[in-house]
Amino acid sequence: MARLVAAFGSSHSPALNSPAEDMAGHARRDAQYQNHLDVDGKRVSFEELSRRNDFSAEMEKIAQRVAACDAHMKRLAKAIADARLDALIVVGDDQKEQYLEDNLPAFLVYCGERITNGVLDLPPEAPEYWKRARSIYHEPDAPRDYPVAAALGRHMVEFLVEHDFDIACADRLARPRGEGHAFGYVHRRLLGAAPIPVVPLVVNTYYPPNQPRPRRCYQLGRAVKGAIESFSSEDRIGVLASGGLSHFTIDEDLDRGVLNAIREGDGDALASIPPAKLNSGNSEIRNWIVVAGAAAGLKTAWQAYEPLYRTPAGTGCGMAFMAMAA
Repeated sequence: MARLVAAFGSSHSPALNSPAEDMAGHARRDAQYQNHLDVDGKRVSFEELSRRNDFSAEMEKIAQRVAACDAHMKRLAKAIADARLDALIVVGDDQKEQYLEDNLPAFLVYCGERITNGVLDLPPEAPEYWKRARSIYHEPDAPRDYPVAAALGRHMVEFLVEHDFDIACADRLARPRGEGHAFGYVHRRLLGAAPIPVVPLVVNTYYPPNQPRPRRCYQLGRAVKGAIESFSSEDRIGVLASGGLSHFTIDEDLDRGVLNAIREGDGDALASIPPAKLNSGNSEIRNWIVVAGAAAGLKTAWQAYEPLYRTPAGTGCGMAFMAMAA
């Protein structure tokens, strides 16, 4: 039977493709953004965040943390390669790249034979720093097809339905934008020139009213592990969480609590995170909760965390990276 031999996690913020000098551009976007949430999940303006917080000292650490994130991504890419996987289940979210209000599944498994990543599609007048940042997700010149572990994906769908998950499935992409940022990031930054087959597992982290609750995400992860272990092959399989942690208001307590709960195997702590804390960018923590459920029983090889503040108001992204092994 197949074995789950490794689990990984990585933030996928566009800021990960930005040199330190580009953070001023991201800061300007934060100041213009209209949908900030505070650490309790309540709507707040950038001006109010600025009155509440003073993270001025963090501005001096930007270059150091940008360099550290780059090193963590390289370390993670090596860890994935060293795991000698036959397939990688990538748990990520779709931000209206493929799935819109006409059909927005809470959970979806993609099980086509191939999946396409598209080229960068921004207007010519987009700022250069934003083009650099967004290119982390996209092909430079032409769309590219990547291999999918389709048999594993179909088995996952059948197993999950048998175990009380009304899972959605797809074997093609309906829209030309391609696989989406959560999966394009993994292909472009973590899997290298000869990528292993993936199974995209899409979680609706962002959009009410059917965002799955943390407990259901953890239960899904446990069921995914069961699907892997019942798959009739000798494959070495990994799982990877793409996205998070807290953004656009950084919540270090939340982030460190999530990482500690994964390290300690504390599923109850992950399952009991208040849903109000998992909106906006924080919502991608759901992807880590799914992976934590699947990875229960694996040991944490390493974790890295960089609170990459980009304004004194406390906005930015809690960048996290993780590798676990049997």
